[in-house]
Amino acid sequence: MSGAVARIPVSAVDRELQRLTRSADRGVLWSAIALLLASKKGATRRAALRGTVSVAGASLAVNVVLKSLFARRRPAAELLPPARRLVKVPTSSSFPSGHSAAAAAFVTAVAMESPRTAVVLAPLAATVAYSRVHTGVHWGSDVIVGATVGAGVALATQRWWPIRESDEAAAHLVREVPALVEGKGLVIVVNPVSGDNDYDPTDDVTRALPAATVLRTEPGRDAVEQLEEALAARTEEALAVGAAGGDGTIAAAATVALRHRLPLVVVPTGTLNHFARDLGVYDLTEVVDATGAGEAVVVDIASVELETGAGTRTHHLINTSSLGAYPDLVRLREKWQGRWGKWPAFAAALVVMLRRAEPIRIRMDADWHDVWFIFVGNGWYRPHGAVPAFRSRLDSRLLDIRWVRADLRFSRTRAALALALGAIGSSKVYQERQVPELIVELDAPEAVAADGEVLGEARRLRFFVAGQIAAYRRDEDNPRWAARERPHHRRPLAIFRAVARRD
Repeated sequence: MSGAVARIPVSAVDRELQRLTRSADRGVLWSAIALLLASKKGATRRAALRGTVSVAGASLAVNVVLKSLFARRRPAAELLPPARRLVKVPTSSSFPSGHSAAAAAFVTAVAMESPRTAVVLAPLAATVAYSRVHTGVHWGSDVIVGATVGAGVALATQRWWPIRESDEAAAHLVREVPALVEGKGLVIVVNPVSGDNDYDPTDDVTRALPAATVLRTEPGRDAVEQLEEALAARTEEALAVGAAGGDGTIAAAATVALRHRLPLVVVPTGTLNHFARDLGVYDLTEVVDATGAGEAVVVDIASVELETGAGTRTHHLINTSSLGAYPDLVRLREKWQGRWGKWPAFAAALVVMLRRAEPIRIRMDADWHDVWFIFVGNGWYRPHGAVPAFRSRLDSRLLDIRWVRADLRFSRTRAALALALGAIGSSKVYQERQVPELIVELDAPEAVAADGEVLGEARRLRFFVAGQIAAYRRDEDNPRWAARERPHHRRPLAIFRAVARRD
């Protein structure tokens, strides 16, 4: 390959390839592109972060490990025309190519998060790799092996940092659900302070669903109480209840939906929108389509029953609940994920939490255990044996229970190492199970969190699947929606606003 490249006639392309290959020294080119991608929230920011991590890993594998193991001379400079040679020739081992490894690592990582962006970057990465042969500093085999290593490093990041392969969790279709044409029969509460502080979705929801009864949350007043009052005041029977807001507002509407056996309408206008993402509802257009056509799926609603000194009370939850240090972990993750991405932030928060936390003593199945925290998911979360990332089904009628043991020697260190190696699922400190009900007793009152909110302290808890309701979701197999472009599941709230205002 090097001989064939050396016989290519000198042209203006030589100078451009020299500039390009120098721009990729020490990953400068990919760092600049990563900064550009990171300027916008959503898939491109995650792609930038995964790409940067992958380039760092590939550079370590190639420049520190492989080049130390395999000594290989560079191609002879005299084989090339003088105009094509680099002025500063690298002195390290030729095998494998670090530039090619970084290029392949970056574009592969970007493809995992944002395939469309990777299509644009792939020709650039290939040109960088080729430029190493064109300028005479690498053999063809150096480039091929380097690119293979780089792509492998990027793909390996999935072991620690899972990628969601589907836009929505699986769930059984509901065959008979009321069609809410223009929102007729719907009572929906809008939380104007959820998500973006500069955006109030009330007007957009009202325009998109003009026949619906639209409420606004009131400071200091429970959204469940508002919905109940509106239902009681109606002269016509309500056909569905809904909420536009974050997971807390959606949980309030789900509570009322379960109580009155009504279907649920979800409009994602919060910051994270975990339930809406798992449900597969990403913008107001999909809400209008699904409600107008009467398309819905079955979803589980879980509950936690708290026994305190003042009595027993029940709280419904749509996503997760937690005990011990887990609420602090979530707060740290949410604080850092805007800069680092959700899963790197979660891993870092877990390490910090394990360092600071004090174990709690609980009793499950008649046995006492010392644990760092307990995670309870409404539904079966993925991936198994790792940090819970997303649900695979919405109607499993199961709770996903995960905890980290504190009763083993060096449990903090073992958990941190297992996490770093992507092997937390095979570590003895990590436990998980899927059950329809869980009763937890504590030797001292502990704070309980659900769907991101602290519910209070309790000494005995009962987690269970309270029931199932229908939640409106557009059936993507319906031919009538074939011409509709579905936004990618990682798009930011700005896309929601744009689509909502368009309607």
